[in-house]
Amino acid sequence: MHYGGIEKDIIPALERSLKGLCSDLGIPQHTSPENDKIELEIPREKRHGDIATNIAMKMAKYASRSPLELATALRGRVMDDISNSPIKDSVERVEVKPPGFINFFLSKSHLASVLLKIQRFKNDYGASSAGRGQRLNIEFVSANPTGPLTIAHGRQAAIGDSLANILTYLGYRLTREYYLNDEGNQMNILGSSIRARYREACGIKEEFPADHYKGSYINEIAAAFKARYGKRFIDTTDVGVFREFGLRWILSDIKKDLKDFGVKFDVWYSQRSLRKSGKVEKTIAFLKDKGYIFQQDGATWFKSTSFGDDKDRVVYKSDGSATYLTPDIAYHREKYRRGFSRLIDIWGPDHHGYIPRMKAAVKALGYSEESLSVLIVQLATLYRGGQVVSMSTRAGEFVTLREVMDEVGKDVARFCFLMRRISSHLDFDLEVVKKQSMENPVYYIQYAHARIWSILEYSKNAHIGAKFDPTLLGEEEEIDLMRMLRQFPMIVAASGKALEPYVILQYLQDLAAAFHSFYVKHRVVSSDPSLTKARIILVDCVRIVLANGLRLLGVSLPKKM
Repeated sequence: MHYGGIEKDIIPALERSLKGLCSDLGIPQHTSPENDKIELEIPREKRHGDIATNIAMKMAKYASRSPLELATALRGRVMDDISNSPIKDSVERVEVKPPGFINFFLSKSHLASVLLKIQRFKNDYGASSAGRGQRLNIEFVSANPTGPLTIAHGRQAAIGDSLANILTYLGYRLTREYYLNDEGNQMNILGSSIRARYREACGIKEEFPADHYKGSYINEIAAAFKARYGKRFIDTTDVGVFREFGLRWILSDIKKDLKDFGVKFDVWYSQRSLRKSGKVEKTIAFLKDKGYIFQQDGATWFKSTSFGDDKDRVVYKSDGSATYLTPDIAYHREKYRRGFSRLIDIWGPDHHGYIPRMKAAVKALGYSEESLSVLIVQLATLYRGGQVVSMSTRAGEFVTLREVMDEVGKDVARFCFLMRRISSHLDFDLEVVKKQSMENPVYYIQYAHARIWSILEYSKNAHIGAKFDPTLLGEEEEIDLMRMLRQFPMIVAASGKALEPYVILQYLQDLAAAFHSFYVKHRVVSSDPSLTKARIILVDCVRIVLANGLRLLGVSLPKKM
């Protein structure tokens, strides 16, 4: 695998060495996909080295040895292997730690060589060809066009867009898609809600239905409708004209909010167009031909239990109307037929129970279960004045993404939506994130980037003519920075593998902290030209990596703050 040029020798060399040595020690190969794969990771603590593997713990039972005994045997063999390989000068030592970890410590010369590679690759440092051009479809947000985007949708947008950036950086051919649920009962309720407010604006007093949308945006749409049509539709009982007007209005707002949030979709896929195309009926007919559709109690059922679901699912009710699942099955089939080999769906927490039936449908359609990844994004809770703000669209009590952007800005909002893992609930504290101080996590990272720009501008007056001598970078803080800079390509790869942007955000926080620690202890531009040159290269590499990471998260790169 090619990691922006940095690990093309070390990682594959260590993988080949360990795999070959396992074979030499009599460990059976292909015991399982999990156990056959050599996994090299970044240790959490630097005292455990730069690269570590738990391969001895995974293979011990096949070698009839304890993990520690096997790790010790592998250590001796891998050291001999390394000493006769092109990476012999890159690995300083190899240690074994209970219960069976093998830890690799890289040499100072190797760490220093990272700086030259960062200078060479710049914006592409951390990119790779891991995806090999594989076509991916990532569908996210997909909020029903019945109201403005809330902060819950904002979190999904930040995660989906950042993940798309990361996967593209890793060499995948990626399409960002929004599935537009532009028909059905909820859209009819939207039309009825607008109609009721329109009639109210025309002077007709009626009780507003309890199950309708009550947000102030409904009044705004109704007022615009009245401004355009006057009282022309005052006696119209068909909600269609109101529904279509509201759909266009809300969809326009959604697109503008997403654009201002830095999110652009390649495809807006209409459920209405899917139904009109006849592809829904064709998909159910396809499943029926395979024997996966049956009739019972007057309804049409999908035999999803044959593919791991806990019960079979209705696709057409006894009255002939389709369930929510029916067009969704057709929609996913259509994605595969459009040439995507892998699908990523990002849903809200209320859809967790929907995963088994969708996985079952994918398998019934003839595709691998692993080809569909479903990410459930937990809610974001906004606190204002110590009170939790309700998020009910119909009740009209919610905070929109637009309000958050207007209050804290796009960068802060995006960053904060990524501050916890996808599976973790997020508390959004406006008072903290509005502060222009080190308490603000996005400010903390952006300030490191801006501070380096200031140093680079200042250094232009220093007339540094010395050559770069990396051996001068021997301070603990300098080595820590080089060690972290080396990790970035692996961090990006790990983030893409886990489908988790938070991995990169956490890394950027740690890198910014390491830089700030270095900055307060060591002067970059000094009376020593050679040392100044070395440190200028070092901090510029930090700037490049911070910039690359922030770009993946969709956060801007200020030069001044």
